Amino acid sequence: MLTFDKPAFAVAAFAAPFVIFALRRFFRGAFRLSFSLGTPGGDCFKASAGFRLFAAFLNAADYVVASLLLLASAGPKFVVNETVWLERGADVLFVLDCSPSMAGIDMAGKSRFDAARELIRNFAENRPADAVGLAALGNDAALLIPPTVDRNALFDRLDRLAIGELGDGTALGTALVLAAFHLENSAANRKIAVLITDGENNAGAVHPLAAAAALGEQGAILYVIGVGSSGEIPVDYIDPVTKTRRMGSFESRYSHESLIAIAGAADGKFMYAPGRDSFETAFGALNRAEPATSRSVVRGRENDLSDAFAAAALALCFLSRLLRALFLGAPL
Repeated sequence: MLTFDKPAFAVAAFAAPFVIFALRRFFRGAFRLSFSLGTPGGDCFKASAGFRLFAAFLNAADYVVASLLLLASAGPKFVVNETVWLERGADVLFVLDCSPSMAGIDMAGKSRFDAARELIRNFAENRPADAVGLAALGNDAALLIPPTVDRNALFDRLDRLAIGELGDGTALGTALVLAAFHLENSAANRKIAVLITDGENNAGAVHPLAAAAALGEQGAILYVIGVGSSGEIPVDYIDPVTKTRRMGSFESRYSHESLIAIAGAADGKFMYAPGRDSFETAFGALNRAEPATSRSVVRGRENDLSDAFAAAALALCFLSRLLRALFLGAPL
C-alpha cells in the first residue's frame, strides 16, 4: 500500500501537469506574435510531424519531472503488512517415497505420489507458522528442503520432485535416520517427521526400526502413512533417467505390520490410506493431533520511496536537457 507523509504534496503532484499545461497555453496565447514566413497568399511555415512529436515529448518530460519532485517531497512510503507469529510453530519434515510404485493410480484418478504432493502443499498452506521441510526416498534418501517457513522454496522443490529421482528401491531406514539427523538440533517445541510410503524397506544399510527409535529418543514425533490399495494397479510416469514414459500395471501389496512396527519404535502413529478419502482423513488427523500456532500480530513494514522518485526526476530532467542540447542547440 502506497502512503504519503504529506498528502497535500501528492495531490499537487497529480495536479501539476494540468496546471503547467494551462499556464503555458494561456501565456503563449496572450503574448505570442504570429507572422507568415511563406510567400504572400501561400501556405505558412509548419514544423514537421516528427518535430512536433519531439517537442511534445520534451514538454511532457517537464510535466513529469515536476510531478516526480512533488511526489518525492510528499514522503512516499510503500507499506507491506506482515504477519508476525508470537510463538514458534512446529518443525515438520515430510519424508516422501518417490519410488516407481508411488506412480500407482488409485487415488481417485491420481497417482499416490501426486495426491501426496497435493496434501503436503495444503498442509503447509494452512499452517504458516510451522517450518515445513521435505525429504525424499528411493534407493537412497536425500534432504531436499530443510524445515522452513519459505513456502515458495518448499513448493518449488515439491513440484520439481519426480518419480524415480532417487532410484527404484525403498530405503525407509536411511530416510528415517536422515530425518532424525536434521531434526536433532531443532529448537522448536514440537519436532515432527511424517513418512509417506507404499512399500517395505528393501534398500539402504540402516534398519528402519533403529532409525525410528533414534527419532523417538530425541523427542521427535513420527507419523507413518501407508498409502495405496492392494491388487493390480495401473502405473504411468516418466523415467527421469531415460526420459521415456513407462505405462502398465503392477501387483500392489506391502506389509502393514512392518510400517506399524516402525511407527511403534518411535512411539508414533501409523495411518492406513488405501484411497483418496482415507489419505485426506490421515492428513486431517495429523492436523488435529498437532495444533497450529494461532497467536500473531500484523505489523506494517515501510519502504521509503522519496529517493527513488527524486532520482527518477533528476534522470528525466538530465535526459530532457541532453536532447535539447543535441537537437535544438540549447545550452546543456
